[in-house]
Amino acid sequence: MIREHPPRLDRLVSFILLLLISATVFGKSGSPVTKVKTVAGVVSGINESGIRTFRGVPFAEPPVGDLRWRAPQPVKPWKGVLETTTFGPRCMQLPIFGDMNFRSNGMSEDCLYLNIWTPGTDPEESLPVLLYFYGGGFVAGDGSEPRYDGESMARRGIVTVTMNYRLGVFGFLAHPALSEEAEYGESGNYALLDQTAALQWIRDNIRAFGGDPNRVTIAGESAGSVSVSALMLSPLAKDLIYGAIGESGSVLHTLRAVSSPEAEQAGLDFASHIGTKTLEEMRAIDAEALLNATLKDKNNPDTFGNLFSFPPVTDGYFLPEDIFSAYASGDVAQVPLLVGWNSEEMNHQALMRGNPLTRKGFQTLLRDTFDADADEAARLYRGDSDEDLLQVATDLAGDQFLVYSTWKWADLHSQTGNDVYRYYYSHPRPVMRPEFAGDTAPPVARGAVHSAEIEYAMGNLPTNRVYDWQPGDYRVSAVMQTFFKNFVKKGDPNGLGVPPWPTLKPNDSGYEMVIDVESGARREQYRDRYLFLDKINR
Repeated sequence: MIREHPPRLDRLVSFILLLLISATVFGKSGSPVTKVKTVAGVVSGINESGIRTFRGVPFAEPPVGDLRWRAPQPVKPWKGVLETTTFGPRCMQLPIFGDMNFRSNGMSEDCLYLNIWTPGTDPEESLPVLLYFYGGGFVAGDGSEPRYDGESMARRGIVTVTMNYRLGVFGFLAHPALSEEAEYGESGNYALLDQTAALQWIRDNIRAFGGDPNRVTIAGESAGSVSVSALMLSPLAKDLIYGAIGESGSVLHTLRAVSSPEAEQAGLDFASHIGTKTLEEMRAIDAEALLNATLKDKNNPDTFGNLFSFPPVTDGYFLPEDIFSAYASGDVAQVPLLVGWNSEEMNHQALMRGNPLTRKGFQTLLRDTFDADADEAARLYRGDSDEDLLQVATDLAGDQFLVYSTWKWADLHSQTGNDVYRYYYSHPRPVMRPEFAGDTAPPVARGAVHSAEIEYAMGNLPTNRVYDWQPGDYRVSAVMQTFFKNFVKKGDPNGLGVPPWPTLKPNDSGYEMVIDVESGARREQYRDRYLFLDKINR
């Protein structure tokens, strides 16, 4: 005979079991804990309404001490469970961009961490993966910024990853002594090597987070877009890529790479500037002091350049010495590319360098800029009315800043048999909310300014409370995020609920997708301008 427990005792036993379970599967925040075993050890994240989130996962050893200015090293295994519920520190940088909002745990040289949002941790799911690189001119930015948050993409069936990479002098300093000590005989490009290390970490670990290591799409905006174009070139990274998304910029001209001798000479100049003669002395300098040493002292004209004095390097190891030829010959990742730019990447004030925009002043600027080619420039950037002049000046400012380089990237990649989908993002942000606008709120931009599309593309409008989002903004976001989602999943942005998007055709004024409240494909309008700038810039 089986003796049954009294009902009251059953309820008591059930209650005790529930308490025990809650103590083991809920973290400090009260959210359910999710544990995943990586190659280096077990990490614990949190389950936020079905999305498993892991923040501050180390993907390389801290680049401090003797590891400063070295290629990233594999993270050392740990014992026990590593709690990954808060963002790691952001990399060393100065607060130079007012639109950056960080959720990181402070700032440190010890900053090589990544963040994962996934709808499931079943290795059999084999979900597509998106790795997004932040912008910031290679001198600022962080994977914790809300505009890059991966939850919205994860809810669409994509394992989404952001990561931190070294910046400025920490990310790109080259020096003959550094090249001599490196196994590969070159120096610089540590930021790009960090990004490659993150790709390698994903290859080795992402299946445990429900992702498919063979379907990793890399994406980024501004410096992040430059990074994508550089990774596609590199023999160290190009075989790890399934697809690529570039938003405003490429290494073909924006933040253009320099040769190893030029980069090493800049490193020698910097070492002299900070009064050091050996690598030991350079590595002994406090990180914050080193960062501040890159700033130009307005009271001392002999000080070193500025934050942007450390560009990528065509070292023949990570980047080929002739990046144009590599793209032209197809010696890059043979993957589909979704790429484009915004309608107001730079304003006319920057172009005119503080001078008023007049027809005479604009013609003078064209002569000073293009010299013998000024007449052709005036024909291509012609403003017959004041309104036309304002628009062509805005266009020229954006074209020189990064539109040309993005166009060139798309054009070259399409000529080697790859599917390229080019967009033109033209939707301006709405006005600021009253609590942020104040009495001196800037006027609403004529078009879509640099970086304006990020929250739309990643489905993160609610994370930015500065702007007074309207129904039209959410409509644009729904279309753009659907394009991105489709592309990450199958290498093609086309699908239900979005307008048809044709691929570019080689050496042709092909189609581009205009993304706005009313989106649709149109013929390319300004190929003659870009061909002109191509002649000037090469």
